[in-house]
Amino acid sequence: MESETDKIADNEELEESPEAPGRAMRVAAALRAKGGDEFAKPGSIIEVKFVKGESLSLTASRLLALMILTAGGDAWEDKPHRMRKADIRRGHKGNERITDMLQELHRTLFAVDDRSWRGKKATTLFSLISRSREETEENGGEAGWIEWEFTPDARKMIQASETYAVLNRQAVLGFRSNYALKLYELGALRLHRRQATWKGDMTALRAALGIPPDVYTDFAQLRRKVLEKAKAEIDQLAHFRVEWREIRQGRTVAEIEFRFEPKGAPEVIETVDELDRHSSGRKERRDGTVEQVVSTDGGKSISAKSARTVKIEEPLFPRGSISFGHDEIAGIARQFGGGWDVELIAQSFRDHMGSRLDKLRGAKLTAAWKGFCESWVTRRGRA
Repeated sequence: MESETDKIADNEELEESPEAPGRAMRVAAALRAKGGDEFAKPGSIIEVKFVKGESLSLTASRLLALMILTAGGDAWEDKPHRMRKADIRRGHKGNERITDMLQELHRTLFAVDDRSWRGKKATTLFSLISRSREETEENGGEAGWIEWEFTPDARKMIQASETYAVLNRQAVLGFRSNYALKLYELGALRLHRRQATWKGDMTALRAALGIPPDVYTDFAQLRRKVLEKAKAEIDQLAHFRVEWREIRQGRTVAEIEFRFEPKGAPEVIETVDELDRHSSGRKERRDGTVEQVVSTDGGKSISAKSARTVKIEEPLFPRGSISFGHDEIAGIARQFGGGWDVELIAQSFRDHMGSRLDKLRGAKLTAAWKGFCESWVTRRGRA
């Protein structure tokens, strides 16, 4: 079943030219026009291999994501793209300078399987960024803008990509583990492809997550330092959960299989709440070791569980049919409901949420409804 975003992209007026962009860029353009925190990252960029198993740092990976978000559906075009440095600084709290991140993007090599001029199997090495400019006159270099251009090889991959992952900007900037960010992108890509699993041996796992070959050579250490930490962050910040299965040959872990499952409505609401919170104390909230305290307008500190923000102007979930006069609600069901009757899913959602449904509005309602539709298909399959 084609998603609503795909349909929007397919209805875009494109020039009859062999250089027309693939689905990933059409979806990216549609999401940017829609606004909000969601953006499309081409599958070809997500699955690109790092040379020698090395990966970008977390801050450089975030910068690359912001670059793709900012370029939107124009990322494949031969032209410069621009972004405020202030938008980058909001993405992390470390002391890394933007100059360092740009230099890292310039010097990092990526590899793709290719063919030589003789038709033989070959490996093409390339960089993602060909040129960048950073304004340095204002406030010691921390204000102003940056400008960059993607390399011809990168633009060619981006242009041709028919697969993509829809990512959330706040989630991308919220991860504290680069391996978690990579697994989040891989999971979002797999879910969109309707392939909820990823399976590979240890070499493929290291290549997918960018784990250097001489790091975490003992699997027990890799499990503790990489997999468990990545799962904890993804389960807290993503719109899906991740589990894995270790496949052994004797006592050795030979392969690993990840399974990505959309969250149910209550979990999605918790995720939206967490993304709206300050990152300070996030690990403690994840571990359940502290209770967040917020301040009301009167200055009194109360438990976050007692705090409520109600936007009266935002509508509740429809009590009657969603097929007439509720295009956004119905559209989500058609996009993520696997071809099932939208009224059937809507009634099941009402039954599942009960009285909690009266408290859902705006982004929380949309996220919970989308998550329920996805979990419906996961449990029952496509119609």
